[in-house]
Amino acid sequence: MEPQLAQKIAELWDREQIRQCLHRYARGVDRFDREMILSAFHPDCLDEHGKFVGTPEEFVNWALAMHEGAHLSHQHCLLNHTAEIAGDTAHAETYFLFVSMNRKGKPVTIGGGRYIDRLEKRAGDWRIAARVTLRDWSLTDEIADMSDLTSFTSTRALLSLSEKAFMNAGRGPARNAGDPSYDRPLVVDPARREAFRRLNEKA
Repeated sequence: MEPQLAQKIAELWDREQIRQCLHRYARGVDRFDREMILSAFHPDCLDEHGKFVGTPEEFVNWALAMHEGAHLSHQHCLLNHTAEIAGDTAHAETYFLFVSMNRKGKPVTIGGGRYIDRLEKRAGDWRIAARVTLRDWSLTDEIADMSDLTSFTSTRALLSLSEKAFMNAGRGPARNAGDPSYDRPLVVDPARREAFRRLNEKA
């Protein structure tokens, strides 16, 4: 096999493994499959996910409890996907459509955003090493305040003032190169995790 062809095949396999990693995450959350969700992350990953910032284990505990308490059912549908691969590191942007049937408030919530990920291949295994989740839109009854990052979350009606303040101190989407999707490398500030811990200690 020609070296150039072998390189192209290896890149296609890397891209397929990255795609499968992201799909495992989405399916795992919708099926409440703890091990499947964790299989998408390296253990030392930090995930900044709206009103949550923490490790994969902490995320699973938070996400499954949140979805169980707020939703009767939900789907995370993955759409546009790009990945820039450099050796054993990749930076990916994956659009998502989130739909939930809710226990309270509006019967159905629909919104969209993006998973911004730094993935690393360790021992031949591609997993997420850092993630920032961005919400870009949601069906609302009035024109949204784009500077309020809590406007687009499906559980916005349940947020406390302190949770809203925490979310709005985090990173949001931008229609320019200040968007987190341009960060190289993508890094989640550990101080945000500590702020999340303090927030929950007060709750």
